Amino acid sequence: MNKDNIIALTVLVILIVFFPLLSPSPYNLSIAIFAGINALLAIGLSILMGYAGQISLGQAGFYGIGAYVSAILSLKAGIPVLLSILFAASVAGISAVLLAVPALRLRGHYLAVATLGFGEIIYIILNEFGPGGPSGFGDIPRLSILGYFFDSSTNFFYLTWTVVTLAMIFSINLIDSRIGRALRAMHDSEIACKAMGLDIVSLKIKVFVLSAIFASLAGSLYAHYVTFVSPSSFSLFHSVLIVMMAVLGGINNLWGAILGAIIITILPELLRKFEEFDVLVYGLILTFSLLFFRKGLVPIFIDKLKKLRA
Repeated sequence: MNKDNIIALTVLVILIVFFPLLSPSPYNLSIAIFAGINALLAIGLSILMGYAGQISLGQAGFYGIGAYVSAILSLKAGIPVLLSILFAASVAGISAVLLAVPALRLRGHYLAVATLGFGEIIYIILNEFGPGGPSGFGDIPRLSILGYFFDSSTNFFYLTWTVVTLAMIFSINLIDSRIGRALRAMHDSEIACKAMGLDIVSLKIKVFVLSAIFASLAGSLYAHYVTFVSPSSFSLFHSVLIVMMAVLGGINNLWGAILGAIIITILPELLRKFEEFDVLVYGLILTFSLLFFRKGLVPIFIDKLKKLRA
């Protein structure tokens, strides 16, 4: 791990520790929790798209699997929440393998359509066969670890962002490892990777499964924080929103995933004063951001920082 990442992680930990002390409002903490959940989704997608070069428009499907499986197991079967979350991640991983084996042989927009179709299939299954149908269901148990219940906004905030921090540490080390270099090489040229003897199919499946597990964990955190889930939270719109988070912050940078998730999560709250025009203003801001900051906000900031250092 390089010096810049260590500094960034230190700043992140300091912000996490002091945020509830400086802004103890349950409303602000709730927004921060949703930002953390979205950050976890965006980190997984950043690895998949930004580093491995594999397009996915079906992340909301894995997000929904994590939420529904852990919620159903803990509520209906009485399985401890932590075990339910782990089992949900396993189900999401297996689903990712079943999707990846045929789909990742495709490229470009064909792969995008395949993953989009997967997301829509999961949405239809949840809508038609999930508990409560389109209306969803509630009374989902709160998360507890060793008898300690995360039943307040403050302790759930710390839990969520601790998971995000651990995911970042793991992801940074992964990207800096031999596998990470192979993923970047695959992004640049699959033909060259094959010529070097790399197992491209295996790499694609592994990174797809990792992204699905991150999405599943995010879904489980969402379900056990809100204690209510419905299919509408896991539609195509949310898959597109996750892509926008990664792209806005800088899809080729893991820190961009966190920044993009934070911006897109808090932006609708800041635009409430525009009342019925809030959606229009929201769309214009995102459109102009993507037009004029094509590399993403974090890469642009890094480029300017390098120029100042020079």
